[in-house]
Amino acid sequence: MTYKEALQHKKESLEKADESLLKLYHLVITPANTEESYKYIEDFTKDPDSFDDESCKKYCTDNEYEVVSFKKEEDK
Repeated sequence: MTYKEALQHKKESLEKADESLLKLYHLVITPANTEESYKYIEDFTKDPDSFDDESCKKYCTDNEYEVVSFKKEEDK
C-alpha cells in the first residue's frame, strides 16, 4: 500500500486497539520489502522515541508500505 494508505490503516488500527495491547506492542509503518522492513525494525527497537511515522520513508526504496505490530522489549 502507499504511505498514505498505511497511515490511514495505522490510524484505524489504533482506534480499534485495546489499551493493554498498545502497552505491549509497537504498531508501526514499515517498508513492505522484507529486508528494508527488517532493517527499519532493527533500528527502531534501539531507540523507538527517535522515530515517527515518516521515519520509515528513509528505509523504503519502492514506496510500498505495510503496518506491522511487534512486541515491545522488556524494560531492563
